[in-house]
Parts: sequence; structure tokens; C-alpha cells
Amino acid sequence: MAYKDFRDFLDTLRKEGQLLTIEDEVMPEPDLGSAGRAINNVSDKSPALLFTNINGYQNASVAMNVIGSWPNHALMMGLPKNTPVKEQFFEFARRWDNFPVPVERMDSAPFQEVEINQDVNLFDILPLFRLNQYDGGFYIDKACVISRDPSDPDNFDKQNVGIYRIQVKGRDTLGIQPVPQHDIAVHLRMAEERGENLPVALAIGCEPVITTMAAAPIGYDQSEYEMAGAIQGEPYKVFTLPGTNLDVPWGAEFVLEGEILAGVREFEGPFGEFTGHYSGGRSMPVIRIKRVYHRKNPIFEHLYIGMPWTETDYMVGVNTCVPMYQQLKDAFPNEIVAVNAMYTHGLVAIISTKKRYGGFAKAVGMRAMTTPHGLGYCKLVIVVDETVDPFNLPQVMWALSTKMHPAHDVIILPDMSVLPLDPGSNPAGISHKMILDATTPVAPETRGHYSQPLDAPLATEKWEKIFQDLLSNQ
Repeated sequence: MAYKDFRDFLDTLRKEGQLLTIEDEVMPEPDLGSAGRAINNVSDKSPALLFTNINGYQNASVAMNVIGSWPNHALMMGLPKNTPVKEQFFEFARRWDNFPVPVERMDSAPFQEVEINQDVNLFDILPLFRLNQYDGGFYIDKACVISRDPSDPDNFDKQNVGIYRIQVKGRDTLGIQPVPQHDIAVHLRMAEERGENLPVALAIGCEPVITTMAAAPIGYDQSEYEMAGAIQGEPYKVFTLPGTNLDVPWGAEFVLEGEILAGVREFEGPFGEFTGHYSGGRSMPVIRIKRVYHRKNPIFEHLYIGMPWTETDYMVGVNTCVPMYQQLKDAFPNEIVAVNAMYTHGLVAIISTKKRYGGFAKAVGMRAMTTPHGLGYCKLVIVVDETVDPFNLPQVMWALSTKMHPAHDVIILPDMSVLPLDPGSNPAGISHKMILDATTPVAPETRGHYSQPLDAPLATEKWEKIFQDLLSNQ
């Protein structure tokens, strides 16, 4: 099911009716950002967008909303496009267990068709535009950023592939926001303690599996490339850059090679974020680009980000749920049933669990807040019974309505860590967090009147299957 490269996936979307090509001339602003917003406003099965005629840019195309719906996400996994999200979650989790799948190293890469190593001017190379009207500048927000652990540079597993917001500051200069909870912030701190710049590479227009894994909160010493191999079912192809020894996605459209300058900070922002608010400006590290590779007639992939839901929410939905699910199962292997952390990148998480004894569900909620992702997110954790589908919001609301007692089932944890982009944090990066226990009380916590639950009619599962098959053939 693995895709050869970014273009191969676009071809699949086109064949499946999930790619809309716009050949009419468009303006970079406001048309491209507006289109990225609009496509998710009109449908939850929205196609990817490919713009081939952009005013002011010759031989440049822009792709947006590439993983911006559950059909596209299913196709990314090689599943039928009508696969329900809950099934996508469990299939993703099943493949997760195949980790690690060693990479396949390639001797050359398609992006080597064009190399620019003198007088780099990103304004000439990339079709840049603002996504939202009050953004502080042009942003690159769907690049896989690769860095190595400076204290252990030969350790492939500690090489990080992540996605961060990146502002174009000048001809060869970028600003980057490394959130403290993310691995690149660890790498940068180590490099700066040694008085060294941190080599980085930015890969734009990659196969969707590695982009998805780059946005996943996996362990520090877990390779995103080896996890991508597990998800796609065969080794992931990488190419080693001769200048920095960084392994980059073989099928990328663009690769920018440079380094984060030690000790240098510049004003970055504001930027319209996934929280549905502008983030304001902060002093952030700076990247100096030394070399650019790209394919002939490259496709620049961009991601609209703003008030949910947008492509961001589909891209970081299942791949946030599954790591938390696996990490919670490590602690509670017989109890955890499913995790839905798709809302605002997991600032809200819903966990379905069995219970051993009274108070157990509250402990599950507290453990979720100490997972790698939960440390910076999981501001609100809702815990429900194993019979409640956490992906079915009406069921979750029913559990909150009937199972939760405000006097007993609300846990407030003061002054916990959260990502600084949370607009409710005060000071930035600090927030109270809350657990809502919406499970049925069990001994010794016995209260309420829950002895006569209503079961579904006997043939309900049979008819669910009948209707799924009928609807999938429409």
C-alpha cells in the first residue's frame, strides 16, 4: 500500500474522486488561504486541492488539504475511502504494533533534479502566501523538520522528524517555534549548551505517511521513519544528505538544508493557530538555509490552519489518539479500550476504560496527563465506561449527563504544564487541568441508581453490518 512519493498519493486521490484541480488563475492572497478554509466548511469528506495557475509564479503548483478529510486519511492508510474513523483508529493501532520496520536507504532522490547552493532566495523558490490575513508573514507549516541528537548523533532512533511552524524571515532565513515538549527543543538545548549550531533539514511535499508520523507524539528514541514503515506495511525510503548526514524522505518535492543558529532569537509571529486564535509574537530561534533541492516543476504542499476543523485536525487526529492509547495500555493493559484525542490536538481527550475498583477511572485520567503528549496537552480528560464509544459524541454526552456527579467526579489539578499556544494558559505554558469521571461508580465508590442499564436489541450488530455494506455501495 506504500506510495512511491507525494505525486503518487495525489494520483490516488484523483482516481478516488478526492482531488480537485483548479486550473483557473488564482491570486496567492487571499485565494489560497481562503480556499483552504472554505473546503472544510462545506464538507467533512472534502477533497485535496491542487492549484496549477498561480498569479506571479511560473511552473509552480500548490497542494492543500491533502489529508483534510476522513476519506483522504483512509486512503493515506491504503484503506477504502469510506472506512469509519473508529475502524481507522483500530487499524492504525494494529499496524503500530509492527514497529519498528527498518528503513530502505536510497543512493539518489528525485528532489536532486535542481540544487541551489549559492545566493539562496526562498522568495524566488517557494510560492509563498499568508494563510490568515493577520499572520505576521509567510509561513511554511507542513514541512517535515529533521534533526539529530547532538550528544548521540549516530543513533538513528534519536533522529527526530517533526512538524513545527516556520516563518520565512528573509531570503535565506527562517524562524522556528520549538515547543518545549517537542524533541527538536531537546536537540536545540543540547546543541546550544555545547555552543554549536543545530543542523536541520526541511522536507516539503512528502508522502502522507511520514507527514502523519512527524506530527505524532511518539517516544524520543522511536524513529518516525521506522514507524512510518509499520503504518504503510513496508520499509520507508530515505536519502542521506551529504552535507549534514541527515536522513530525509526520499519522495519529497523540496528539501531545505541549513542549521539553527545557537543563541540567536528573533521576533516571530503572530500566526493563526489550530486553537482558532492568533498566537501573538514571541522571541524564537532562527534557521539559516545554506542549500535547497527541489524537483523540476515542484508541488508546494501547504496546510490551512485555523478554527477547527481543518486539515490539521484530520492530520493529527488518529496519530495522536493511538500513541496515547498505546502508552496507557502499557500502564493498564487489561483495562484501556480506546482513546479519542482528536479535539484541538488533544487539549481534550476522551478515554474508554474498564475499571478495577472505585476511583480507578480518575487514576487513568491522571496517567493520560503524564504521557509525552499529555504533558503539553490534555487540559480536559473525560473518562467513560468500556461500553461507551469515545468516538461517538452523543454517547459521551450521555455519559457526562447521567454518570458524572459534580461533587465527586470533577478533579482539578492546578498549575500544570501545557503548550504555550493554549490561549487560556496564564502564564503562557501553565494551566489548571481537569478530569471528568463519567464512568459508572463501582465499589467501594457506590452511589446512584445504575442497576438497570438498557441494552441494545439483540440483532443490532447484525443490522449495523447490513447498513454499513449497503451505504458503502452507494
